[in-house]
Parts: sequence; structure tokens; C-alpha cells
Amino acid sequence: MKKNKIVVLGAGESGVGAAVLAQVKGHEVFVSDMSSIKDKYKQMLDEYGIAWEEGKHTAERIMDADEVVKSPGIPDTAPLIVALAEKGVPIISEIEFAGRYTDARMICITGSNGKTTTTLLTYHILKSAGLKVGLAGNVGQSLAYQVATCDYEYYVVELSSFQLDNMYDFKADIAVLLNITPDHLDRYDHKMENYIDAKFRITRNQTAEDAFIYWNDDPVINEKLRSLQLNSQVYPFSETPEPHSKAYMQDHKVVINTPDDVFTMEEDELALPGRHNLYNSLAAGISANLLHIEKEDIRRALSNFQAVEHRLEPVATVRGVRFINDSKATNVNSCWYALESMVTPVVLILGGKDKGNDYTEIEQLVHDKVKAIVCMGVDNSKLHAFFDGKVAHIEDAGSMQEAVTKAYAVAQAGDTVLLSPCCASFDLFTSYEDRGTQFKECVRNL
Repeated sequence: MKKNKIVVLGAGESGVGAAVLAQVKGHEVFVSDMSSIKDKYKQMLDEYGIAWEEGKHTAERIMDADEVVKSPGIPDTAPLIVALAEKGVPIISEIEFAGRYTDARMICITGSNGKTTTTLLTYHILKSAGLKVGLAGNVGQSLAYQVATCDYEYYVVELSSFQLDNMYDFKADIAVLLNITPDHLDRYDHKMENYIDAKFRITRNQTAEDAFIYWNDDPVINEKLRSLQLNSQVYPFSETPEPHSKAYMQDHKVVINTPDDVFTMEEDELALPGRHNLYNSLAAGISANLLHIEKEDIRRALSNFQAVEHRLEPVATVRGVRFINDSKATNVNSCWYALESMVTPVVLILGGKDKGNDYTEIEQLVHDKVKAIVCMGVDNSKLHAFFDGKVAHIEDAGSMQEAVTKAYAVAQAGDTVLLSPCCASFDLFTSYEDRGTQFKECVRNL
């Protein structure tokens, strides 16, 4: 393959991984990050002899690139990206770059909600069955770094819409699309169609040898499928048996139909409770069956999987008040799933960086289940505009400590305090993990 000048923009996990792979493959590599670079990533770049800069972008050096690998966090509207595009410099994602250098089978998972759980569950099944498998994308190590340094035969890759945006020739052998609900619309010109198109890029380049797994009851997915001609074999799943569904629940049993076999498992053996987790288990189970993993290995892995941190994570019960950490709920639909699973009165902690949210999706559940809301954010005006008058008690908090204290004060024994923010974390926290960790610390200090 031709040796190029590769510029990597962004020196986080994906960017440094792409830089290492480019260096290993003999390209001339330069890494540039407008922010400061974490020490561990500086050390990795130095170990591989890769040139880097932080706190600035040296335009002349970047514009001289033959190809740019862009961090998924940098929008296409950033002036430097616009200038590169106008010059005709190819701009790709780390995933696209990594795919050029491996023949491993790719099991790729996206969706507005549930993708992390499904990715980790699928990886758990494959790894437990003894396959040489890597975990990559939004979770695990950078795919490019693993391609450069490991020899895996399979990868399970969680893909956000941002990562899918700059993929062109990459192909998923198994593509999973769990659902599509409004999210990140600020990044997509506030047009839902643009976001839908980004999600469906996961089917790009698939052939008749490949599989597309999706939720059969998602109206957005089904509407889009009517206008597409897919080459792959399709495996829709649903809660109950439906025409065309390949996986579903029937008579308290999970049933998965793939071309060579039928897999069944008792519902009460599943490690993850709740309807949303049933969908995650069905999607992971279809993938495992298509890879011809032994049925007993699949059953065992589906029954002993540990839940994902920050996703409906029980924290503690304090004087009869249960606290649930759902900090990973960064959009309204995630909060819907959380509220739908609640069986006690709820004190709901909402708020953060709004991404163009429409709260009507949770309005009825809030009416039915929520006794109080604590709005936690720098700007809570949109939350008040929607929820004022719809719950008996609503107030503001400017920190996690204040939010937990106020939620606990209004809760009674038998209630649940649920952190399910609907929003990104970047107004008060460094990440949803930071937000969830602070929540847990505050709860344990009550």
C-alpha cells in the first residue's frame, strides 16, 4: 500500500490508535490536538516515534496531508475540516482506517440506546466461547491500535453515528441496528433524516454473505428500510412472534431462528432483566448463532453476564429510598426505558447539555410515575418550560451534591431516586461516567 502523509486530528483513544497503526504501516504520521493530550497518550506517541502537537493546529502541516483521520468528536463544520474538504483532502474515521489492515470478521453495533450493553454482551459470548476476539469502538481499546498490535480473528465494535459518518469502504460482516430515536440532532443540522442516514451507514458495503440485525418494531427503521435495497440477509427481532421476525419471546422462552438452527432459552435464565435488555439479548444471541457458537456457550454467557456500569445501576438503599444510577441515559429515549422499568414512585434527576431534546416522549411516564424532578444543569430553562405544572414538585440544583441532597429530602421510604438525565454531561461534568461516579459517591455519603 502507498506510503502517505497521514495527519491525525485528536489525540484521544481513537486518534492515538490510528496514529500507531499508521506508523506501524510505514506512513509519515503527525498528530494534532487543539486541547491538551493526556500523559498516557503522549507516552504512547513518543514510544512509537510519532510527531505530535497539543493546544493548537498548525494549519500548514495539516493541510499538506494526503489523508486525515479525524476524531469522531470533531464536527464536519469545524473550520479546519471545511478547509481540508475544500482542498479535496480525504477525511476518514479511525474505524475506516483500521478496516484496511485486517481481515478479521467485524460484528458492528449501533443504535440510539442499548448499544454498549449489546456490544459488551456480544463480546462476552464470543470471548466465553474461546474465540480470539477484540472489543473496540466506543468501548474497549481503539480498533486501529488492536489491529496494529494484536492478532484477533473477530472484533465486536460499538459504533456511534459520529464514527459511522466518516466510514466509506469499511464493511460489517454482522451489522446490528437496535433502534433510532432523536439524538445528537445539534450535530446533524437539527434534521432527523441526517441522523437516520448516519445510523444506516452501518449497512454500507454489505453483501449477500453478510447479516443485518434490527428491531422489527422500530417505526423509523422500518420507514427507512422501505426506501433501501439491502444486499445483506436480514434478521429482525421483536418482543413477541411477528411475521418475518427471526428472534422473539414465546411462552417465556427466547427463540432465535437462524438458517442452520433454532436456539431456545428460558426467559428467567437471562442475566439482564427488562424489556430493553430482552432486545439487547436477542440481538447478541442472533449474532452468536450466526457465528455458529455452541448453544450451551451462548446460554451460559447470556445467563452470567454482568450489567453495564452507569446503566440502570443500583447504587444503594438509604432509609428505604432506592438510588439508581442511569447516567448513561444521555437522550430522552434512554430515560423512557428507565422510567418504563420503574415500579415505585420516582424522584427524577434530569438535566445537562441539551441536544435538541423533545421531552414529549417521556411526558406520560413522568405523569404516571414521577412525584418530583430535580433539574441539574447550568441552564434548566427548557426543562422548566416543559415540566413546570406537570409534576407536584420541581426544583434546581447546580451540582451533584445539591441534586442528591434535594432528591433525598423529597423522597420517602419506598421511593426511587433515579438519575436519568436525558442530556449530555458536558455542562457540569467531564463525561457521563464522571457524572455517574459523582452520583454514587454522593449517595454513599448520605
